[in-house]
Amino acid sequence: MIPSGILDAQSQSIGIPLIKKTTSPQTYEHDFKTLLQESKLKGAEGIVTGDIREVEGHEEGWLARVCKEVGLTPIKPLWMGDTKQLYLDYLKTGFKATVVRTKLSLLTEDWLGRVLDKGFYDDIIKLGNVDVCGEEGEYHTVITDGPTFKNRIELTDTEKHKLNGGFGYLEIKQFKVASK
Repeated sequence: MIPSGILDAQSQSIGIPLIKKTTSPQTYEHDFKTLLQESKLKGAEGIVTGDIREVEGHEEGWLARVCKEVGLTPIKPLWMGDTKQLYLDYLKTGFKATVVRTKLSLLTEDWLGRVLDKGFYDDIIKLGNVDVCGEEGEYHTVITDGPTFKNRIELTDTEKHKLNGGFGYLEIKQFKVASK
């Protein structure tokens, strides 16, 4: 749901090439393995993930298996870290993230569009039943700025929506890339 143009802007802002591939649930694993194999031929030795906890067997099961099959090492620097401490560490980094998706049974539409800052942390801690880093799928974000960004991304026109299946999402209608 994040516009492809934002991914391009992130890539350009941090100076890391982006590989995009359209896929489907039916071909996802095959397409993912193909991209990993192509990356390996170009010199990649591993794949870095930001996962903290296992979600539906993805990290420890699926990703480990796929990496083994293509001969890459899964690198998990945040794996099994304390999510409260990781969030507080994130606050010190200078990155800016905005909530673009919520699980409505846990976080209402009011959380959409919120920036992950100290106020967000304090409010989510008060709920008690939500992982502060969203590791149970409670929320997803888009990064719009940080110390490695040459430019920041400003979300200039957004709209909140409810999806079938109990999710809310922030439609990003317009954004702009701005100098720091």
